[in-house]
Amino acid sequence: MMGVDNLGLFIASGVLLNLTPGPDVLYIVSQSLRSGLKAGICAVMGITAGCFVHMTGAALGVGVLLATSAAAFHALKWAGAAYLVYVGLQLLWRRSAPTAEGPLPGDPQPEGVALRTVFFKGFMTNLLNPKVALFFLAFVPQFIAADAASPTLTFVLLGCLFNLNGLMVGVAWAMSAAWLARRAFGVQKSLQGLDRIAGLLFVGFGVRLALSDATLR
Repeated sequence: MMGVDNLGLFIASGVLLNLTPGPDVLYIVSQSLRSGLKAGICAVMGITAGCFVHMTGAALGVGVLLATSAAAFHALKWAGAAYLVYVGLQLLWRRSAPTAEGPLPGDPQPEGVALRTVFFKGFMTNLLNPKVALFFLAFVPQFIAADAASPTLTFVLLGCLFNLNGLMVGVAWAMSAAWLARRAFGVQKSLQGLDRIAGLLFVGFGVRLALSDATLR
C-alpha cells in the first residue's frame, strides 16, 4: 500500500483497538439489546461518521489545533463530557422494560425506533470526544513510511482503513448483542437493569473525559 509501513500490524492493531469496550461499543450494544439490529447498525453508522469527521480534521490540521491549544481542547472536552453525562442520565431515567406480554428485546418497539435519533446520538457521542482526533494524530503517523510520496494522502488512506475496520467490528458488536437479546433467557426482564448500568457507565465516561487533560493516555 502506497507509503505505508507494516500494513498488517496496522490492521491488527486497529481491530484490537476497535474491540476494546468504550462509550462507542457501549452505545452500540445498548441500542442493539433494546431496539434490535437496525438500531444497532444505525448506531454504528453514526459513530463511524463521527470517526470520519475526526480523521478528516486530523488530516487538515484541526487535530493539531486540539493537541496544541488548551482552550480548543477543553471547549470540546467539556461539550463531550456534558453530552455523555446527558446520554447516561437519559438511560437512568428511562421507563421500565416491557412486560412479558410486550415485544421481545431485539424486536422493534411498538412506537417504532427513531433511527435518525439513534444515528445522531452515536455521531455526537463520537464527535464530541476530542481524544478521538488526538488518537488519529498519535496512532496513524506511526505507520506512514518515511519515504511516502504524499504523507497526507497516506494518512487519509490509513484513516479510512481504520474506520472501515471499526465499522465491521461495530456491526459484529451489534449483531452479537441483537442475537443475545432474542435468545438469552431473562434479558427482557433485565433491560431496566441494563439501562441503569449503561447509564452509570456513560456518566462515568463523561466524568472521566471531563477530568482528562490534553494528552493521550
